[in-house]
Amino acid sequence: MKEQTHKLKIGDKELTFTLNSWAEQANGSCRVQLGDTVVLVTAVMSRQDNENLGFFPLTVDYEERYYAAGKILGSRFMRREGRPSEEAIITARLIDRAIRPLFPKNLKREVQVIITCLSWDGVNDPDIPGLLGASMALSISDIPWQGPLGGMRATRVGDKFVANSTYEERQKSDLDFIMAGTQEKDVLLNMIEAESNEVGEQVYEEALDFGKPLLAEAIRFQRDIMGKEGKEKLLVPAPQKDEAFEEEMRSLLGARLREALFTGDKLGRMERVDQLKEELFGWAREKERQPEAKNFFEEETERLVVEGAVRDGARVDGRKPEEIRPLKASVGILPRTHGSALFERGQTKTLSLLTLGGPGDHKLLDGMEVRGKKRFMHHYNFPPYAPGEVKRLGSPGRREIGHGMLAEKALLPVIPEFDRFPYTVRIVTEVVSSNGSTSMASACSSSLALMDAGVPITRPVAGISLGLMGQGKDAVLLTDIQGPEDHHGDMDFKVAGTEEGITAMQLDVKTRGIGEDLFKETLRKAKEARLHIIKEVIGKTLPGPRKELSAHAPKISVFQVKPEKIGQIIGPGGKVINGMVAEFGVDIDIEEDGGIYVSGQNAEGVAGALERIKNIVREAEVGETYQGKVKRIMDFGAFVEIFPGQEGLVHISQLAPHRVEKVTDVVKLGDTIPVKVLEIDAQGRVNLSLKEAKDQK
Repeated sequence: MKEQTHKLKIGDKELTFTLNSWAEQANGSCRVQLGDTVVLVTAVMSRQDNENLGFFPLTVDYEERYYAAGKILGSRFMRREGRPSEEAIITARLIDRAIRPLFPKNLKREVQVIITCLSWDGVNDPDIPGLLGASMALSISDIPWQGPLGGMRATRVGDKFVANSTYEERQKSDLDFIMAGTQEKDVLLNMIEAESNEVGEQVYEEALDFGKPLLAEAIRFQRDIMGKEGKEKLLVPAPQKDEAFEEEMRSLLGARLREALFTGDKLGRMERVDQLKEELFGWAREKERQPEAKNFFEEETERLVVEGAVRDGARVDGRKPEEIRPLKASVGILPRTHGSALFERGQTKTLSLLTLGGPGDHKLLDGMEVRGKKRFMHHYNFPPYAPGEVKRLGSPGRREIGHGMLAEKALLPVIPEFDRFPYTVRIVTEVVSSNGSTSMASACSSSLALMDAGVPITRPVAGISLGLMGQGKDAVLLTDIQGPEDHHGDMDFKVAGTEEGITAMQLDVKTRGIGEDLFKETLRKAKEARLHIIKEVIGKTLPGPRKELSAHAPKISVFQVKPEKIGQIIGPGGKVINGMVAEFGVDIDIEEDGGIYVSGQNAEGVAGALERIKNIVREAEVGETYQGKVKRIMDFGAFVEIFPGQEGLVHISQLAPHRVEKVTDVVKLGDTIPVKVLEIDAQGRVNLSLKEAKDQK
């Protein structure tokens, strides 16, 4: 079939969609181009149902290809792409979170969406083309997907909002707000990924007002194409239910499931619910109807949790809708870490450990899109013991990377600039107990760990998650959701920030989306909860950063030299700098602008290395007298080292006030003598005098 090209203008940026091309065996595919950034998006569904999965097997992968940027990266022994970068994982998760809610719950076929970046211009980010491409590929395919959805990025540069901004525009902005949504009578938000520099809730509301018409236009654009190019969707039969059998199971459980669910303690709740589950499954196993029992138990549990919140205003732990779980925090709890903090919100507990390093401990970013140095890192670990489970330990998964990055975005705006605080900062959050909202708890414990370490952050950061139970007018907004409310609810809305404003935001839903009124109400309640945590918990635990860094943290001294002096500090083949590193037990990092950073555990070693560097780059001044060491003796005079690596000549006529027959009659190799600088010629050669230096005494 001939290629079909369609153009969509969002703001002042134009996207080109090319259909019916290249990946012709996929269920749906398209190419999307923004500037010279091009992505190929494919959607494929397995041909057979798989009844035994127990979950919807959607996989979304974003594939970086270094050729897209004209790069050959990797080690000398591996010149092909390997494990996806953190940036690629975050992009894949972003698209997954937007498209997942629009699949039928009872679809039993595997679906895989792959976004491959074929060309990258260094100006336009592939994430929005990938998101819209996934929507288009699914929409025109026969895959039963209830889209399309719109997606766009809103940034604020000055007082003006920009749609699908370039990297340069984002650098100048104080808000980066990615939103995706569907449309019924009005646009409904179904995914948000945002970071900002402590901006107020009103700015986010204005950004939504700016973005809604653009989302609607993207949806209308895709619907027009679906009408012309779309395939007939696979019909997913409605699940058949045996109402009589379900009534038997409901009678067997009686009121015990409700009683078990609405138990304040998570461990007690899990134990009682598991006992009822095993009782029901054992009964159903005898009737050879266990799969039906599994589905029923999950649906009945969800019905009771939602019904309790909507009808009775009761949450599983007895809290009111706006009530936050009991809060507690402590700092300085480990003896050797540079900063440590434990934050507790009910049975969710996060332990954040902070390490300070020198500039050379930075992470080197060398990916398709990002190259540079990263001096602030937050890593998140979710061990199986946290929720009371037994699992195989492995490398961090997508969830761990995503949660770690969310907390990192939340904290980054308060981290001091490198020229003010020249340390590399790494925080690791260990989730030691989990009952929901661990990423936002990580932001809280990390904020405290930063202050415990003495990092001069501008303000503490706190985060909160809000959820939703029920639909329409009966829906109930819940503050500080825990495990069952996240699992059985329809929304997980995370907001982090300071007293001044929001620093990070993330929205996931299980429905078609939320409206503008609910968005605004959630921001209002999130702010109330955030300020409460900052004032009543973080502020009372540690009012501000400690005045002194940990005694175990490295000491750093900073010195600025002329860039042309860098070579003298390094020396031939690195001989000079390596010698200082070995002698003083320090690390020495040199920036291109001449910034010298000497770091080490021993303050005396740092001071000694810094003094050596100062001597290396010191410049002799005419008329000044210095103590120097005789390094070489020639027939015509002696070469004296006045600074490390810098020598001058004392001509034989300048050794003494009288005639000198032999240089060695006055000085010998290794002598330390006073010398006065007579002149520095046009070639930088230094002429010295011993006799005039002695005359000054």
